[in-house]
Amino acid sequence: MDECLRKACPCLESLWQRIFEEKAPQPGGGGGDDGDGGPGSARTDSSGDTSREQREIPKPPPKPPKKTVPEGACIYMALWSFEARHQEELSFQDGDLFSVASRSGDWWTAEKIDQNGRVVAQGIVPSNYLARAESVRVQPWFYGRLSRFETQSHLMAPGNNEGAFLIRESVKDNIGYVLSGIGVKHFKIHQAGESKFYIESVHQFDSLIGLVDYYCAHSLNNAGRLGRPCKKTQDLNHYTVDEWELPKEEFTLEEQLGSGFFADVYRGRWKNHISVAIKILKNSELNHREFYREVQILKSLRHRHLIALFAVCTASTPYYIITELMEKGSLLKFLRSPEGQIQDVASLIDMAAQVADGMSYLEEKNSIHRDLAARNVLVGQDYICKVADFGLARVIKEPFYISEEKKIPYKWSAPEAISHGKFSNKSDVWSFGILLYEIITYGGVPYPAYSNQEVYQQVTIGYRMPKPPNCPDFLYETMCRCWSAEPAHRPDFKSLKAQLESSSYELESAHP
Repeated sequence: MDECLRKACPCLESLWQRIFEEKAPQPGGGGGDDGDGGPGSARTDSSGDTSREQREIPKPPPKPPKKTVPEGACIYMALWSFEARHQEELSFQDGDLFSVASRSGDWWTAEKIDQNGRVVAQGIVPSNYLARAESVRVQPWFYGRLSRFETQSHLMAPGNNEGAFLIRESVKDNIGYVLSGIGVKHFKIHQAGESKFYIESVHQFDSLIGLVDYYCAHSLNNAGRLGRPCKKTQDLNHYTVDEWELPKEEFTLEEQLGSGFFADVYRGRWKNHISVAIKILKNSELNHREFYREVQILKSLRHRHLIALFAVCTASTPYYIITELMEKGSLLKFLRSPEGQIQDVASLIDMAAQVADGMSYLEEKNSIHRDLAARNVLVGQDYICKVADFGLARVIKEPFYISEEKKIPYKWSAPEAISHGKFSNKSDVWSFGILLYEIITYGGVPYPAYSNQEVYQQVTIGYRMPKPPNCPDFLYETMCRCWSAEPAHRPDFKSLKAQLESSSYELESAHP
């Protein structure tokens, strides 16, 4: 009946509402008997009118969906942390995920994404800091291609406990993957076909990840379980900046590291936070165009055993060459130091193999060094050796060699380079033979009984240095082949690299 009266007398609606005290249901669906009705309740003002707009509060519009990466897109993971140095660059931590929008040279445009595929930032990132996320390369325990010597240095570095381990690709042919750790032992990982991995034949796995997970929980050959992955240090062979010509004002000189006829070398910092080596050239009459042309060539030469060129400063003399900093200095200085004196023959040959690896790359790129010697090889953490001063020797040094005959490095130069100025990869091989002599004698001076001028005369009539004490026979034979009178009879760096890598293993042990 009340419904009928309401329809008949709508003017009495406010009175009617006061009599029956209508209440809105409580949130949750119940028709409450007391209290306010919550957000959806009808409210009455002092005149008794109920606002229909207040009776139904509209829901807020849904937030626009966050941008996500298309399904099936290639996802990359950061191998190292990176701190942006320019506004357009993107800072990130190791392990962050990315979708790459465009690939152009060394720097890619990428979108950083979260675990749900939502885009959280966008910017420019260095391509060599990233790897495909599904690749074994992104695993914290995977180190890529390493020698036993380098592996031992990583595992014994501060911060690693006894169970630290890594998986690497052996530098020795036909070995494949090796698990190293547990007291610096090395275990060859066998493969059955292309999809099975095992160390013990009774335990086979579909992936290296499965193998690692198993031996983190179970003892490996009764030697114990795997602990934490070996701690990685960022490889310095990453380009710091994309602009090659930088103002000197951005660099701060610190202590002097060395001084030579062509340049002085300083430890320095770029923008007060990036450690670099700064080489200040002494020749103020360089051909600028020729110098810069060589720099453009060097920009394309990248290898783990070549010093990374970061930038040059040529707006005014003296010119600066900015490279990565190698903490242990030149190989010559290292070999003569107490630390160098305790290196065994296998370690020395491993260093020689690293130099041959870098020179093999230059050979492949048809680039000539022209001044290969222990003084122009630098040593860094984990005894990594990198060839320095390659490429620029022709522009920087040859003018001095022409005008200052006494400065010609006779003891390292091939006969045809001295007599006719014929530089080639084969003349670099001759110099490498002298470098081998320097290494095996812990920084000894070549041809100790002869002056510079006497060396050239003796070499042209067939004299060769005798075998040094404690030098393995195969190494001396290698030196003599490097010193063949005919350039065509000298080995190439590719074969030298292979022989030295194989020999270092034979000297170390029968293990991979």
